Amino acid sequence: MIRTFSILGAVIFGLVPHITRAEGAQPPDLMSFASGTLPVSATSDSGTLKVGTEHAVLSIDGNPSGYVAHRKPAEQGDAIEFLFALPAPTRFEGFAVPNIQETPSPSQTFFRTVEIYGTTGGADGTFSLLAEAQLETHSEDGQLTLLNMAPDQPEVTQVKVRLTGGIDLQTEKSFLEFSELIGTGQQQQVPLSEGFNGVWAGRGVKIELEQSGATVTGCYDGKSKLTGTVDGNVLRAIGYDDAGVSSQFILIADADGNLRGLRSSNGAPFRTYDGDISSKTPVCLAPEPPKLGCGSIVHGIGFDFDSDVIRPSSEVVIAALHNGLIKTDATIQIVGHSSSEGAADYNRDLSQRRAQSVVAALVALGIDAGKISALGKGEDEPIASNDDEAGRSLNRRVEVVCAG
Repeated sequence: MIRTFSILGAVIFGLVPHITRAEGAQPPDLMSFASGTLPVSATSDSGTLKVGTEHAVLSIDGNPSGYVAHRKPAEQGDAIEFLFALPAPTRFEGFAVPNIQETPSPSQTFFRTVEIYGTTGGADGTFSLLAEAQLETHSEDGQLTLLNMAPDQPEVTQVKVRLTGGIDLQTEKSFLEFSELIGTGQQQQVPLSEGFNGVWAGRGVKIELEQSGATVTGCYDGKSKLTGTVDGNVLRAIGYDDAGVSSQFILIADADGNLRGLRSSNGAPFRTYDGDISSKTPVCLAPEPPKLGCGSIVHGIGFDFDSDVIRPSSEVVIAALHNGLIKTDATIQIVGHSSSEGAADYNRDLSQRRAQSVVAALVALGIDAGKISALGKGEDEPIASNDDEAGRSLNRRVEVVCAG
């Protein structure tokens, strides 16, 4: 049975399409690159469809827009598979596919069958069925289809997505589209990655990074400088070139030390940004190690879902921020920002409470309570697009404003 829901129906099941707004917070999408899920491989049964990991990225980039999932046309029985590595053991509670829409072309249609499998044994392990569905075209925008979940969901560390056939195949061979896979559930704490030291190069990629705890500085495209913070296995960083044009990065260092990521420059959509490691020693940076303090934009402070409770994994970020602020004579304001899911008033209140939690944590470590305060601005001042999860994850941040 296919279960297709609008916003309100999706909220009941704990799943909300990213292109809509709900009154409250949305549970995190664990099948998202911005949440630390990393594409491992992309293959087709026949080997002739020319599928690449860039297609796998598009299915977890948090953008529900449709895309053609292979380079060569497919027949009705052809299938493709994406394999993803999760950042920590995960037990899923629901999967969904949003924006099942048909392109007005006789040679292009949406995939018909989606099957989700999981394992804890790596790519060669035994995969169990987690969810499946026969997809049908949505009647209007803002809908999503919930997949049928298998009973007794196991805890998994890798997810395999198998896509087969087409909803409306009108020619012998067609290009098949997909949109996005959303997954919600419970995930164990993700250990802090220490992989952001080195020099990486690739097609259109030239970047050097130096990491100290959860704080990272670096340069890209030769001499443009960036700064960022690590949350789990994900680095979020912002940089500027000499003309003041900004670039935003969401990066993961894989098991081989290579860099997998997304980059947006000057407000453009996020694109893949992958580089192979060429050296462990960055050369573009000053000898001073990375640090947090006045003027910092911090993405590495995590909170429990729909809560102002700081996660224990963020203690290293709070400690680094305390060390950078303890000697300043300036007055300090911790400013909380959110993405645009949920009502504006709700987001402003939550960002205020979260900023106050950061203030309380810093005071507990020794910052003078008389010179530090909190301010929540909600979704009012985005630094990235709210149209996809990559941008939304950058908008969820804390900024440190100092005066005097």
